[in-house]
Amino acid sequence: MGLTPAQERVYRFIRNYVECHGCAPSYEEIRTHLGFKSPNAVTKHIRQLESRGYVRLPGRYRKRALELVPLQAGAETASIPFLGVVAAGTPIEAVEIPESIDVPESFLGKGDNFALRVRGDSMIEEGIREGDILIIARRPHAENGQTVVALVQGNATVKKFYRNENEVELRPANRRMNSLRVPADQVEIVGTVIGLLRDYRRPPL
Repeated sequence: MGLTPAQERVYRFIRNYVECHGCAPSYEEIRTHLGFKSPNAVTKHIRQLESRGYVRLPGRYRKRALELVPLQAGAETASIPFLGVVAAGTPIEAVEIPESIDVPESFLGKGDNFALRVRGDSMIEEGIREGDILIIARRPHAENGQTVVALVQGNATVKKFYRNENEVELRPANRRMNSLRVPADQVEIVGTVIGLLRDYRRPPL
């Protein structure tokens, strides 16, 4: 069974931490690094990873004793277009550069997929941070509540999508920021976010 983007982020953070430090991170370290609001969110994801066979919990009170079960050995990768930078903040001009990036095939959705790097912190409470690479399934429509890449009068941004009659709300996941509300005919949905890659060694943009 595959993982959700949030579960994938938790697994990969734990794996990278173990590789660097030789032990698993604490739940609080997971919460802080991935931007979760409470330790309960971390516990929920850890239990889901355990139920899917990606981690083992040797003891109830040994939260640094998480044991990782490797993701599918020899998992295939696929090359998809890397189209530059998208704003998680105020919309910025879309940047497209002729590059590609290799990602696990399990990250991909059906049809056309591409990648963008995030600039800004408006989606931090969804665990999307500056410098992250988003995997996008290209599609022209979205359901309310989905995280999308949208063009607003030609400028690209990543936000939560909500439509109310003839108006679209592009909602940040950052309580310090306000939603962007625009007429529906001024918003073009480019695609929905289906995955995320993060390099903890990479400095912020």
